[in-house]
Amino acid sequence: MSQKNSDGKRSARERLQEQRRIEESRAKRKRTLIAAVVVVAVLGAGAGIAALVANSGKKKQGTGASGPLVAPQSAMGKDNLAIPVGESGAKATLTVYEDFRCPACGQFENGYRETVNDLEKKGQLKAEYHIVTLIDKNLGGTGSLNAANAAACAQDAGMFKAYHDTLYMNQPQETDDQFAKKSRLLELADKVKGLNTGEFKGCVDNGTHNSWVKKSQQTFSASAYKATPTVLLNGKSIYADPSNPLTPAKLREMVAGAQKG
Repeated sequence: MSQKNSDGKRSARERLQEQRRIEESRAKRKRTLIAAVVVVAVLGAGAGIAALVANSGKKKQGTGASGPLVAPQSAMGKDNLAIPVGESGAKATLTVYEDFRCPACGQFENGYRETVNDLEKKGQLKAEYHIVTLIDKNLGGTGSLNAANAAACAQDAGMFKAYHDTLYMNQPQETDDQFAKKSRLLELADKVKGLNTGEFKGCVDNGTHNSWVKKSQQTFSASAYKATPTVLLNGKSIYADPSNPLTPAKLREMVAGAQKG
């Protein structure tokens, strides 16, 4: 083979190798570019999904059945559905599920108010009120809802118990949906000194705590409790012994027993 032909073949091989290196380099850059685009796309999609999930979570946390879920001041317990009354250190806890339109709830409140208030003042008993709307659900109307919202507004003002008691002392007949009228709820607020302010009126008129009340009813409906009032002392029904009916004296004995326990 002539030197010229040998040099020509070597030159051709070198050119081919060089071309391969160029093509491999181009392919490598292309693969790198594609990988980068994919990563960016995945990250972007992930960020979008994360933002969607985060926003969805915030919406669920911050909204109720209609509008923002606003719990009243100092509400406590699961989902902040309980309004506390009395000293937190009391050994006996009265848990009450009630409806301001419910006649039996009125009978309990009006029959045991003095006993409960006295035990609370002595630091022996604290209460946790869960306000529901069972009568609205069963009979129609909005009196249970509007009264519950107004009571929550009174809690914001630090006057829940006084207004709560006023509502029961002026409870209409079950079929008379007086509490649906916000003007009536404001009129009753005048019986509690210092309550009927512009802030309270706005809270009542705007239904500020309506979704909180609806959440309370939803939770009650999903529970094992089906009637109002449901009244528990340290988790046990105070009506558990039909052969020994509840009386104010018996309630005091039960609370005294809880002190020892």
